[in-house]
Amino acid sequence: MENNQKFLKKELGFFHALSTVMGLVIGGGVFFKISSVTEATASASLTVFVWILAGFITINAGLTVAELATALPIAGGIFKYIEHIYGKVPAFLLGWAQSVIYYPAGISALSIIFATQTLNLLGITDGRWTVPIAIAIAVFLFATTLLGARVSGSIQSIALIAKLIPIILIIVVGLFTKSTNEFSLFPITSGSHSNFWSSLGGGLLATMFAFDGWMNVGNMAGEMKKPEKDLSKSIIVGIFLITLVYVFINFVFVKFLPFNLIPGNENAASDAAVRIFGNIGGKIVTIGILISVFGSINGYSMTGIRVPFVLGSDDQLIFSKFFSKLTKKTMIPVNAGIVQTIIAVLMILMGSFDFLTDMLVFVMWIFSMMLFFGVFILRKREPDLERPYKINFYPIPPIIAILGGAFILISTLFRQPVLCLTGIGITLLGLPVYYIHKYNKKS
Repeated sequence: MENNQKFLKKELGFFHALSTVMGLVIGGGVFFKISSVTEATASASLTVFVWILAGFITINAGLTVAELATALPIAGGIFKYIEHIYGKVPAFLLGWAQSVIYYPAGISALSIIFATQTLNLLGITDGRWTVPIAIAIAVFLFATTLLGARVSGSIQSIALIAKLIPIILIIVVGLFTKSTNEFSLFPITSGSHSNFWSSLGGGLLATMFAFDGWMNVGNMAGEMKKPEKDLSKSIIVGIFLITLVYVFINFVFVKFLPFNLIPGNENAASDAAVRIFGNIGGKIVTIGILISVFGSINGYSMTGIRVPFVLGSDDQLIFSKFFSKLTKKTMIPVNAGIVQTIIAVLMILMGSFDFLTDMLVFVMWIFSMMLFFGVFILRKREPDLERPYKINFYPIPPIIAILGGAFILISTLFRQPVLCLTGIGITLLGLPVYYIHKYNKKS
C-alpha cells in the first residue's frame, strides 16, 4: 500500500496536537451527561469514579488507535483503517452507520439539549416548544454550513472559547466555595436499590458520549513533525487533562446539588451554576453553555455531511451522484447535508437526548473494538509495515481498551436491549444497500 505520509506537510508540534485532542473531545456532553450518569449509578461516589474509569479506558483506546493512525496516515481516518484491515464491506457499514446514526443522532441529541436549555434560560416551562426549537436550530446550522467552511470554522473557534469559560468558572469557583450539601466519595458504591456492575456499565456508557471524538485524534499523524513521540504524548496528556476536567466539574455538580435532584435533570449544570454564582451569574454561565452546545451541533453538521459525500464520490451508495453533488460557490455537499438534516429531524421527533447519545456510542464502540483487534491483526499480517509510533507496553493498552469496550457493549445489551437491537438493525440495513448497488453496477 502506498504511504501518503510523504505528501503531507509535517509542521504540527506537540502543543497543536494537544489542543486538537482537547478541542475534539470536549463538547456538550460535559454539561449534560451528569443527569444520565447519576441515574445509572445512583450514588455520588460511583458517579465520580465512572468518569475516572472512562478516562482510563479512553487513554488506552486512543493509544491503540494512534498506532494505526501513524502506520496508515490515509485521508479518510477510521473508515480507511477498517477498509485496510477488514475490507470494503465492514468499511461501508461504518460509513453507513456514521451517515444514518452517528452524525444525525449527535445533531438531534444536542439540538434537544439546546432547546431545553433555551427554555430554561427564558424561564419557559411549556415543553411543547422543545421540539420546534430543536428542529429550528438543526436546520439553521445546516444552512450555515452551506455558506462555506470559513463560516462554519469561525463558529467553531468562537464556541471553543465559549465552552472553556463556563467550565473553568464552574470548576475554579466551585472547588473553593463552601457548600452545605452533604455527600461522600468513599466507599465507592451504587445506590441501595441497584446492582453495582449494572450501575457501573450504565454509567460508563453515559460518560462515553462526553469523551466522543477520541477516535479522530490520530488523523493528524501524517502532518506531525515527530508523530512517534508527540502523538502518543498528546493523547495521554490531552485525555488525562480532559478526564481531570470531567472529574472536577462533576465533583462540583454533586457538591452543590442534592443528589436526588440530579438524576434525569437536564438542567443540572445550570442549576449548579445558579447555586454557585447566583441567578445572574448562573444565567451568564448558561449562555456560555448554550454557545458551547451550538458549536457542538455545528461540528457534527459540518463534518457529518462529508461521510455520505465520500461514499457517493467513491460510487458506493445508491444515488451516488446525488450524494456527491456540491454547491457551486462554496463546494459543500448540499444533498448529503439535506438527507442528514432530515434524518436528524426525524430523530428529534422520535427520540430523547440520552437514547440517541447512548445508541450512537453503542454503535461506534462496535467499530472501535474492530480497530483495537485490528492492531493485533496488522502486527501479525504485516509485521514489516512501517510504524512511526508503536504502543508502549504492548499488548496491555489494546487489551485494556478491548476489555473496557466489551464491558460497555455487554452491559448495555443487558440494560437496554431495544436500544442495542435498534442500533445494530439500522447498521445492518447497510448490507442490502451495499449489495444492491454493487449488483446494479455490474448489470
